[in-house]
Amino acid sequence: MKNLRHIIAPVLMSLMICCNYSCGNQSDIKRNETYALPDTLVVGTLYSPTSYFIYKGDVMGYNYDLMTKFANDKGIVVKFEIFRNMPSLLEELDSAKIDVIAYNIPVTAEYNQKIEHCGLENITTQVLVQTLENGRRAITDVTQLAGKEVYVERGSKYEARLVNLNDEIGGGIKIHTIARDTLMQEDLIEMVADGDIPLTIVDNDIAKLDHTYYPNIDISLNVSFPQRSSWAVRKSDKWLADTINLWAQQKSVADAGQSLFHHYFETNKVSVEGEINIRLLKKGIISHYDEFFKENAELIGWDWKMLAAQGYVESNFNPQAVSWAGARGVMQLMPATARRYGLDDNNITNPECNIKAAAKLVSDLDKALTKYVPEQEERIKFILAAYNSGIAHIYDAIALARKFGKNPQVWNENVSEALLMKAYPEYYNDEVCKYGYFRGRQTVSYVSEVMRIYHLYKRY
Repeated sequence: MKNLRHIIAPVLMSLMICCNYSCGNQSDIKRNETYALPDTLVVGTLYSPTSYFIYKGDVMGYNYDLMTKFANDKGIVVKFEIFRNMPSLLEELDSAKIDVIAYNIPVTAEYNQKIEHCGLENITTQVLVQTLENGRRAITDVTQLAGKEVYVERGSKYEARLVNLNDEIGGGIKIHTIARDTLMQEDLIEMVADGDIPLTIVDNDIAKLDHTYYPNIDISLNVSFPQRSSWAVRKSDKWLADTINLWAQQKSVADAGQSLFHHYFETNKVSVEGEINIRLLKKGIISHYDEFFKENAELIGWDWKMLAAQGYVESNFNPQAVSWAGARGVMQLMPATARRYGLDDNNITNPECNIKAAAKLVSDLDKALTKYVPEQEERIKFILAAYNSGIAHIYDAIALARKFGKNPQVWNENVSEALLMKAYPEYYNDEVCKYGYFRGRQTVSYVSEVMRIYHLYKRY
């Protein structure tokens, strides 16, 4: 197997040094066998909503997908190692336990002394988050922040920027700081969207991601200078940085980067609710696919109206529905999940096949969760949550609930709250948490909505 560090004869090393001095960044490193890429590249990253996370059992993330493309283009294998914080990530790179950091490392004088930046460059700015009023933003210039209340994390770079901005405009900004162990950036954005606080400041990539969940916010006003960031390698592996940079300069890679950015940061992630036809409900009809719901619910011992409630919340019974993550069909099955239950691209959107596979998934989740939640009625909420998020995150939430004094066998206000904790680094990096970051708000809302629709269906 090829390795990043080869034993090189002194003469060959001398020739390589001369070539590097004479050719600089233009050296033909692509064909240089001395520095050939390894069969397996060890890549380090962090769990985060912008880099690497698990959703419905699938690994996702902007940097994960982009690094996977690099590996595919180069015909090599990548092995991902996930770390809990930036210092440990940099330490593992320095000790040569990983080869590349696929995470956005800021381009600063401090980091430039330790690492070699490479790959597609990410440029972020801090932005003001405000709600739209009649489709317009109320604040269009930073000078208008005088007299306004702005909420930020205590001790964060956002607070530091706000203090400087206050000095720049002559004062008047009412700065409210909130402890990180109480709320985090995503919470503050949600509070702005819900009207609980008027304004906050976050990085624009985080703001764009949250805008896909809260379309009523405006994030267009920059309040800081741009900050560049990119992947990184060791200083001694500049050849690898050059290889990655040459790859990143290709138009196909730039296009892929833009496509991935749109997919993760700009694609709407809020499903549009359909209308419930009460007239048909009174006749005992929920959807066009009731016979499939009834047949498969009976096979797994579920009330068919619960399965139908899932179908409504998942897709509004639309067999052609496709989510931002690629889930398809009436029951929004991920392609990998569908394949495990015998479906392929030809029948994944077939309502009968889709619902049948979903019922089998529900049954398997039921069996997996029985030892954790013995009470059948309570277990249904856990099953719904696992269906939406993937069972791994529910295992984590149960473990967190147990550790932090909540009832691990009760969903509402116990395991549901523990699942929400997985959005915070101090919890998703906890030793009992095995599957990292997860945005639990949507799953908690999903369980609540399915139960609400189910109880509505039961009345008819």
